[in-house]
Amino acid sequence: MTTFRPRLRGMAAPCVCLLALLGGCTLAPTYERPAAPVPTTYEAAPSGSGARLALAEPLAADADWAEVFNDPGLQALIRRSLAQNRDLRLASLRVQEARALYGIEAANLLPSVQAGGAFSRQRNAAAVGLPKGGAAIGGDVTNEWRATLGVSAFELDFFGRVRSLRDAALQSYLASEEAQRAAQVSLVAEVATSYIGLVAVNEQIAYAREVLAAREEGIRVVRLRAERGLVDDLDLNTETTQVEVARAALAVRERRRSEIVHALQVLTGDVSAKPVAVASLDDAFVVPVAAGLPSSLLMRRPDIRQAEAQLRAANANIGAARAAFFPSIKLTTDIGTASAGFADLFGAGTGVWSFLPQITVPIFEGGRNRQGLTLANVRKEMAVVSYERAIQTAFAEVDDALTAQDLLSRQFQAQKRVSDGERERLRLAHHRYTNGVASYLELLDARRSAFHAAQQLIDVKQRVLVNHVALYRALGGGWQPEGGAS
Repeated sequence: MTTFRPRLRGMAAPCVCLLALLGGCTLAPTYERPAAPVPTTYEAAPSGSGARLALAEPLAADADWAEVFNDPGLQALIRRSLAQNRDLRLASLRVQEARALYGIEAANLLPSVQAGGAFSRQRNAAAVGLPKGGAAIGGDVTNEWRATLGVSAFELDFFGRVRSLRDAALQSYLASEEAQRAAQVSLVAEVATSYIGLVAVNEQIAYAREVLAAREEGIRVVRLRAERGLVDDLDLNTETTQVEVARAALAVRERRRSEIVHALQVLTGDVSAKPVAVASLDDAFVVPVAAGLPSSLLMRRPDIRQAEAQLRAANANIGAARAAFFPSIKLTTDIGTASAGFADLFGAGTGVWSFLPQITVPIFEGGRNRQGLTLANVRKEMAVVSYERAIQTAFAEVDDALTAQDLLSRQFQAQKRVSDGERERLRLAHHRYTNGVASYLELLDARRSAFHAAQQLIDVKQRVLVNHVALYRALGGGWQPEGGAS
């Protein structure tokens, strides 16, 4: 055991040089963002609208969900879902998990210093021969007390293996954050879509009740006319059947409302509270957003940012795989005191130290390192494909929403005219039937057409609002993180 002397302070200079080497190069390839495999304008955008889209871009990117969904009831449901939804909570825990894993990898760049204490007691045979009987002659017992402070198996990261693993863990952490943002966007959109469905089914139920009440009144009138011999039993039987048809239609819509309420309870994470909707489809409680340019999706869509972070992580893992071909240098060292008695443990002349560098050079690995590098490169290519697919999916979603926006507007105007026309037709048919000019079949056909047209109009109104939500979601949902894209 070597005793400690003051001249060992001369080791400080080599240690400084050693620490300087820790900031060496990395073998990870330089990251280059792949080109976006989409056109520069949306197919649904009219010719020459690039400037208009660019000017409209901030609204879609920066508008908070509370500015887009301005109904108080819907806002309350969204706030509750963001606070209590279990899927979102799970995504948040995954972020914490990734942050902890990154902390572990980052800590590997620094030496782990341990303090220790030990006591040993042993008996050594005397350095003499053995008698004929075979028993040892003499012997002694020794005690040793030791207190040390040192570093164990610290890897000197000359070739950037540890730094590459740290960078990969960092990008995985950032990807988990973007996944959480994507989950928030999806949750807000799902709550808004379900709420719109609840508003629509409430209107359908209200209209179905009006129809049922009108048909119950109609059967009373038909029964009186039948008693007077003005109509036959066929008309009475048909009217009775139509009342039951109206009751069945009402039951279907009430069941649908129950399903939407249960879905909202799951989304908000509170199955004890029953969501209600007092808004009307004619109320402007969903503010339309403008599209912006396709290039803006690269920085605003959380799923695209997540895919790029995963691509960066795969790129960093290539550096770790390349470093496996080079020598690995680990350092174990400690300094402390040792003595035969505890009372003398910290006395003069009891200093001890050890310095144990270890180098491992790969000679034969059975192709493991080469296959590891191949695997890292393949996973990077997979990440590139996933990144490009995310961009194409986002582009298609925005384009679909823009296309539907114009077509649904035209469909709504046409369907409104149809509904107004069928309502007027029903009024005239009822007047003609009451005056004995028209047959009951004419009135029945007018009722069916008016009911169907009214339900279709409600359905189109719902689709228009849902499409606003889909466009907001496709544009990133206003969840632009501070500081812009990394």
